[in-house]
Amino acid sequence: MIYLQLFLVFAKIGLFGFGGGMAMLPMIYQGAKTFSLMSADEFSNLVAISQVTPGPIAVNAATYVGFNCAGYTGAAVATFGVALPSFILVTLACYFIRKFKDSQVIEGAFTGIRPVTVGLIAAAVIFMGQSAFAELDPVACVIAPATVILVGKFKVSPILIVVVSGVIGALLCG
Repeated sequence: MIYLQLFLVFAKIGLFGFGGGMAMLPMIYQGAKTFSLMSADEFSNLVAISQVTPGPIAVNAATYVGFNCAGYTGAAVATFGVALPSFILVTLACYFIRKFKDSQVIEGAFTGIRPVTVGLIAAAVIFMGQSAFAELDPVACVIAPATVILVGKFKVSPILIVVVSGVIGALLCG
């Protein structure tokens, strides 16, 4: 029964989670709460781990939640659940986009979907910000804007920033 629940929760996330992993975070958090697995702080740690490990955030998060809930089989079921709808939808989308590439309706649909994606990513940023800045930690208040500037303006590697920030956090906050 737990495997079917995991599959259905993450298949729903995979089916309706438009905008990629960051936009899916609120849905993933609600899915994790379905199984009473983690607090907001634990979820923030999960997101951080999902960011620094290879692969899509949604897949990494589903694997983590599935493993915590039902071991290796739960991880596989949750991962399959979140990935299957995307595989099917992308396959269908490729077919229909190619077939109707000049359609004003298709172009209009994409015009409507783009702002929703931005809104979902903004919701994820707010959720993560509430957890990261809950206690106005001065280290977090320096690292977050520094990351925006270093990546956005100076094109510093995000991997380098994650590693350096992890070391800084361990030294100053650990």
